[in-house]
Amino acid sequence: MTFEAFARARVPVLLRTAAALCGDVGLAEDLVQDVLLKAHLRWERIGRLDAPESYLRRMLVNEFLSWRRKWARIIPSDELVVVDQHADHASAHADRQLLRDEINRLPKRQRTVLALRYYAGLSDAEIAEAMGCRPSSVRAFASRALATLRVEPALRVEYLVVPAAEEGRSA
Repeated sequence: MTFEAFARARVPVLLRTAAALCGDVGLAEDLVQDVLLKAHLRWERIGRLDAPESYLRRMLVNEFLSWRRKWARIIPSDELVVVDQHADHASAHADRQLLRDEINRLPKRQRTVLALRYYAGLSDAEIAEAMGCRPSSVRAFASRALATLRVEPALRVEYLVVPAAEEGRSA
């Protein structure tokens, strides 16, 4: 398979995976572009592999995890995309944004495991291969990430809801 045919067929999947890793479509496009440029230079070797897509996924994860210097220059923005202008999706957008914010607070490896497991649907062994670690490390990263996502919102003041019966009482 030529590089062009592979790219035409698999770029949408790589973009979705990168978007899940980055949490931002623009950064995901940059990440995939960087990986494809590197892959193109080595395509003669990569194209002969049994699973070139797995190899590129590994490249994608490695590139994402090594973007520390590039990320230092990025200024986050709260950009929301309205899908249906006639329906009120504010609550759904707020919930999604809240979840994105919580996930973005996780360390990169934990975020990567969650993206590859729940968004890309990979097994622990496939994630371990993509990240260059053992499946037990993948399970540990996932466990810590999910524990953080479960605990943190309950501890933060903006999530606390005071029952109506207690609002009138003063300490």
